[in-house]
Amino acid sequence: MIVVLIVSWNVRELLRACLDSLRRYPATACEQRIVVVDNASGDGTPEMLRQDFPEVCLVANATNRGFTGGNNDGLRRIAEFRGGAPTFVLLLNPDAEVTPGALDALLASAQAHPRAGVIGPQLRYPDGSLQSSRRRFPTFWTALFESTWLQPVAPRRLLDRYYVRDHRDDEVCEVDWVVGAAMLVRWEAYEQVGGLDERNFFMYSEEMDWCRRIKAAGWQVIYDPRARIVHHEGRSSAQVSAQRMIYFNTSKVRYFAKHHGRTQAEALRLALLGMFAWQWALEGAKYALGHRRALRAERMRAYAQVLRCGLR
Repeated sequence: MIVVLIVSWNVRELLRACLDSLRRYPATACEQRIVVVDNASGDGTPEMLRQDFPEVCLVANATNRGFTGGNNDGLRRIAEFRGGAPTFVLLLNPDAEVTPGALDALLASAQAHPRAGVIGPQLRYPDGSLQSSRRRFPTFWTALFESTWLQPVAPRRLLDRYYVRDHRDDEVCEVDWVVGAAMLVRWEAYEQVGGLDERNFFMYSEEMDWCRRIKAAGWQVIYDPRARIVHHEGRSSAQVSAQRMIYFNTSKVRYFAKHHGRTQAEALRLALLGMFAWQWALEGAKYALGHRRALRAERMRAYAQVLRCGLR
């Protein structure tokens, strides 16, 4: 049995499209069930599920437990299923849609790689273009450049290694971790290492930490592009979300504290804060010059919020 586990928060229509795709293209190699954990959405998601998808097992949380806590709630609910636990769990974002044969391709890959604790599919944007989803574990220097304002000047070899560019996009290969938008997890591996680390991570870096623990327990992490899933990843815009930046960068620092020690984590934290301070000053200069003042003021408020939190 495969259970598709989806954690959702205020994305009702994206979730509907995700569930419609699972109805159209279900797994045929084994029984399929779906669990949706709703993190206290205010957009009518639970009502939509009860009315339009009665076959879905709904876990309705009273508060927003984040990606990490929500998935752990779902995993605990799955362990209580009558008839025993599943063989596989597919963690799937609500803004993702499966394509024909994707679930069976993941299951076939799991059969071909019996020591694979995690298998990641190839992710595609809605326009069909490739979305990077396979990774190696970051070094301190990778973390300093990747997804920061320094990324455009990063040494090419540094990011090529991180993004596994030494393997073709259409090549099945072993990696260190895969993006959590879609990841098939062998239930046996979950039982061995436990769930996601919600003490350290609310969202971001939790799948990297989980894959690291699973690999440390002797399992493999496999990227298999024969399974394709469409992912409506959020696009950058003029609007800046302070809370998202706080979660992303705080999780990065906490990951390094957990796996590389306090010295590297503190150096990374101070470097990231320095970048935010520089950006705050840059936006302030543009504001003083009268360039798109409303946008500059909004960004300054967001960066100031990040600086106040200290990324701890």
